[in-house]
Amino acid sequence: MPDPGLSSGQSRLPGPPTALFPPTGTTPEPGPAPGSVPETGPVPRDGTGAGTVPGAGYADAPAPAGPDLARILRGPSGLGTASLSLAPRVETLAPVVSVVTEIPAAPASLPVDPADGTPIPGLYYHPIAEPDPARVEEVSRRIKDWAVDEVQAYPPEWEDQFDGFSVGRYMVACHPDAPTVDHLMAATRLMVAENAVDDCYCEDHGGSPIGLGSRLLLAHTALDPLHTTPEYQPAWAESLHSDAPRRAYRSAMEYFTALASPSQADRYRHDMARLHMGYLAEAAWAEAEHVPEVWEYLAMRQFNNFRPCPTITDSVGGYELPADLHAQPAMQRVIALAGNATTIVNDLYSYTKEQSSPGKHLNLPVVIAEREGMSEKDAYLKAVEVHNDLMRAFEAAAGELAAGCPVPSVARFLKGVAAWVDGNHYWHQTNTYRYTLPDFW
Repeated sequence: MPDPGLSSGQSRLPGPPTALFPPTGTTPEPGPAPGSVPETGPVPRDGTGAGTVPGAGYADAPAPAGPDLARILRGPSGLGTASLSLAPRVETLAPVVSVVTEIPAAPASLPVDPADGTPIPGLYYHPIAEPDPARVEEVSRRIKDWAVDEVQAYPPEWEDQFDGFSVGRYMVACHPDAPTVDHLMAATRLMVAENAVDDCYCEDHGGSPIGLGSRLLLAHTALDPLHTTPEYQPAWAESLHSDAPRRAYRSAMEYFTALASPSQADRYRHDMARLHMGYLAEAAWAEAEHVPEVWEYLAMRQFNNFRPCPTITDSVGGYELPADLHAQPAMQRVIALAGNATTIVNDLYSYTKEQSSPGKHLNLPVVIAEREGMSEKDAYLKAVEVHNDLMRAFEAAAGELAAGCPVPSVARFLKGVAAWVDGNHYWHQTNTYRYTLPDFW
């Protein structure tokens, strides 16, 4: 549903954060100086450029099959991600036929600059063009100012790790249709905030499974505010500034709600609750020193995964997929499969890093090795196959949905999710500061 305060042809561009939470004494970051970063103009909220109300009439009749819609839905080789992605594709070597459509297979090998990392052999993925360097530079500058100065999410001694994360390059690669740097920044702040919670509550920087549920619940109130009595509201409000994860969550959500519609913001809160539930399942297994069955691990990873990121692709793109279209089971399947595939990418690229860290880190190759009695190499190669199956299921589901629901906002959203999937792989492959491949080939 479009914001009632905007005409149907206006884009909801970010202004000062809405006052959902008590003021912190900080001010929103200014936009870039005119001409400093290439920008496009406002994007109508329906994503079509036509200035119509999002989703109007879609329940009564399919959209007319005019030349613009035909162009949106048409792709170079069928209805899968190869035709949905906004990013340029590298020509592939051989087709892989699915039950729904024909999807180009990833090349067996690609010429790669050693500085940009090597893709996992046999992994099914789509190479993308390099992200816009001007945008990468601007987003990187702004996000560091926000993380270090505005919310104090990271102390100075973590600066090299923050820089090595390359979050600006990550988000520009994942959101090629973002109309402005402000839209990109909304996604980038949320990504950094999510990682602050993971680092400080769960992982490398003081994280522990003990007491995690309480920490996550209180942090979640920075996204989904507490509605309580006047007597107890001040104590809660003060708690939002008590640690780095809550400060980051609170601020990032304020910026996001200034850009997104109420429906989009609530969608994001829902997916963050899913993420936190996944954190708790993994923590319970860690406390019990339990290695789950492979299917149980994959169930956990459907919640503890990247899903909150692609689910906001329309917010970052400057338009809105209507809530009832987003909630359709077919769309939810596409989003879930995208999140599952991209999270297994993380398991595979971070495998060497996790294996060299203290303690036992659960990831898909480790679980397969233990539960199915395989060597490390065979388990890793089987995990690659699991990823490839998830990717093809994602592409088939997206193709079916695009064909069955020829609505411009649906087509654009599917393109955005596909672009996020491809950008996520690009970042993992090229982030040689964080990741190296195991010597299995």
